[in-house]
Amino acid sequence: MRYLLGKLGLFVLTLWAAVTVNFILPRLMPGSPADAAIAKLSQNGPVSPAMRASIEAQLGVPTGSLWDQYVTYLGQVVHFDFGPSFSYFPQSVSSLIGAALPWTLVLVGTVTVLAFVLGTLLGVLAAWKRGTALDTIPTVGGQFLSAFPYFWIALLLLFFLGYVAGWFPTSGAYSQTATPNWSWDFFTDALYHGILPGLTILLTAFGGWIIGMRNTMVNTLGEDYVTFAEANGLRTRTVALRYAARNALLPQFTSFGMVLGGVVGGSLLVETVFAYPGVGLLLFHAVTNQDYPLMQALFLIITVSVLIANFLVDILYGVLDPRTRR
Repeated sequence: MRYLLGKLGLFVLTLWAAVTVNFILPRLMPGSPADAAIAKLSQNGPVSPAMRASIEAQLGVPTGSLWDQYVTYLGQVVHFDFGPSFSYFPQSVSSLIGAALPWTLVLVGTVTVLAFVLGTLLGVLAAWKRGTALDTIPTVGGQFLSAFPYFWIALLLLFFLGYVAGWFPTSGAYSQTATPNWSWDFFTDALYHGILPGLTILLTAFGGWIIGMRNTMVNTLGEDYVTFAEANGLRTRTVALRYAARNALLPQFTSFGMVLGGVVGGSLLVETVFAYPGVGLLLFHAVTNQDYPLMQALFLIITVSVLIANFLVDILYGVLDPRTRR
């Protein structure tokens, strides 16, 4: 209980700091949130003070003292109300994120978990069969795939499998004629559109899990308790999975927590290349259009998701390894 309360207190403190920094940073930027919109309007002629005041009122430009703004901001965070979006006006920031977040969670989340499981299992196999083909092929293949950036693999798959072969759609999350619903036809259509972006993330991600698990397990196999288990005549699979792999898996969970928290942020370059309507593409549009309310909300969600994922991994780490609770 003391371990749990300590982690919970650190989580709350870090969360408050992240929320506060997210409040301060936009206010350190020069100008007001309405300046970008007014600059676009001024290209067609001068903007009167009345028009400027109207735009500031519509976009929700903060007023009052800094403390009053901070209190109002905390209330907005609690109710997830970040006002209207500049680039998608009059749609609210909350509705935009609510529409994009499920696509990212399903695609990036599923592929991230799959890459972790496959990479970890192949890493265990490579370490246990080190020096053989079962070690060389996954290790060299993982290093080769990890050397390429996301967008380069995405462009290759898009060109050869999308444009040249025509096997898969090249953009979007579903067909233009389809309507999102819970039917099997729409599910298969969405799955078909997610193959290329999902394959891109999988190919470039699971190689790192292979190498990380293999290297950690090779060190674990040299420990005395593994040698003792082998000397006692335990089965090879029992020694590999219950003794070596179980302890080598602990550092993997720490990295997995960081990656899992970043799932909410999506894969910006991959979603941009395939025009996939997730959080990554939404963040790209927010940055390119100087949509400060949307950027602020997205950065906050990404930060909070990383904190929550790390908190859950810390709790799980304490369950798997009782030594960390001391």
